[in-house]
Amino acid sequence: MTTSLAASWPGSPAFVVAHVDGSQVTPLLTHGDLDAVRPWASVSKVAVGLGVMRAVEAGLVSLNDAVGPPGATLAHLLSHASGLGYEVSDRVVPVGTRRVYSNCGIDHAAAHVAEADPLEWLRDSILRPLALPATDVEERVAAGVHGPTSALVRVGAELLSPTLMSLAARDTMITPFLPLLDGITPPFGRQTPNFWGLGPEIRGAKRHWMGDWPDASFGHFGRSGALLLCDPTTQVVVAATSTEPFGPWTVTLWPTWINEIRNAALS
Repeated sequence: MTTSLAASWPGSPAFVVAHVDGSQVTPLLTHGDLDAVRPWASVSKVAVGLGVMRAVEAGLVSLNDAVGPPGATLAHLLSHASGLGYEVSDRVVPVGTRRVYSNCGIDHAAAHVAEADPLEWLRDSILRPLALPATDVEERVAAGVHGPTSALVRVGAELLSPTLMSLAARDTMITPFLPLLDGITPPFGRQTPNFWGLGPEIRGAKRHWMGDWPDASFGHFGRSGALLLCDPTTQVVVAATSTEPFGPWTVTLWPTWINEIRNAALS
């Protein structure tokens, strides 16, 4: 079954579907080398969100802290609602008017929370406390984490059954911030509305890479071909990494593949 699910995926994918019950993570389907270290790219943003929420719950920062463009807060940055463009040099729109996917916004959020080095902050806040094997971050926190698929599924398990923060803090993280905002999820086009939490994207009624998963599902994908998708209604997580970078194949494959792998795991 896993061989057929991987057949249409170029390169050498590695993926795992697991059920999370408290501290117990039970693999339902696996394929490929789950210990191969690969870049997570923008899936790193989920780890940043976890780290920020830990700091919020500890009283070190507030989601209402003024950060970024005038009028923007830490929550605006984490949910791509600050108006900042993809990178620092890109056009800025008014705060809270449109969901504009922003690498630099996530970097700004981490820099606000970190006392000095955002990379070391992410290691100390998330990568080490979760004991993620062979996992590290380089260059920038918004897209620089690299690790095995076995570690990525552990991040998903933390989102479904948190150990580093309260369930209430986790719920804040996966609740749409400014839920009426429209915006583009590159390259899947305009989403109306484009639900986003404080780090993870939230499916809602979107028809894109999350397929037909329940509306409450949340996760992220990256330019490296990695993805993480969590369903809190069944406590199921899918984590995947790839040797083939994100491209036109993903836009065609993922919306169907994510349904097939869910159905295969739950059947």
